[in-house]
Amino acid sequence: MKNIYSYPSLIMITISMIFSGCIIFHQISYDVKLDTPASGTTIVTADDIRSDAKSKPDFEKDKKYLFQHMMKSDEFIREQKESGKYITDKKLYVQNGRLIGQGSYNFNDIGAVEGLKYEGGFHYLNLGIDDSVISTNGEIIRSKDYKRIVWDSTFKELQFTMFSNDFNGSGYKSLAPFYEGKMK
Repeated sequence: MKNIYSYPSLIMITISMIFSGCIIFHQISYDVKLDTPASGTTIVTADDIRSDAKSKPDFEKDKKYLFQHMMKSDEFIREQKESGKYITDKKLYVQNGRLIGQGSYNFNDIGAVEGLKYEGGFHYLNLGIDDSVISTNGEIIRSKDYKRIVWDSTFKELQFTMFSNDFNGSGYKSLAPFYEGKMK
């Protein structure tokens, strides 16, 4: 049977590619500006970055991964380049007590943007039926087994925001208090 999903879940891929380990967030937004149907620039924004670490050593690893590896290392840039994402900018900031992460990257293959596809004059993103789309400028088509966001060829900007985690009553630890306001 043919698998209709580009990836098992947009959120799981995003977590493993961008915030691997125990780093999680409330929601994630994509703003994809197309130069051609297959290339362009993406701005990704992760809202309310937290850790689900249960121990102090694991929490320290999460902080190190985010603040040192992702934000400062050349290795992270190389890792993303290998997946077709050519990082042009990345930053963290605190807004209303929440840590926000934002990154920009260029791509030459639309598939580098969380498995987006372009076929027959349409861009689309296949999602699991349980994935929650908060907003999009495309059209959401639902079936029994999956949902798909579709944009026709007139769109030069593809936007979508996905829900990831609800932190109400949880043991998730905010990383905002550990961000010093600037990356050295």
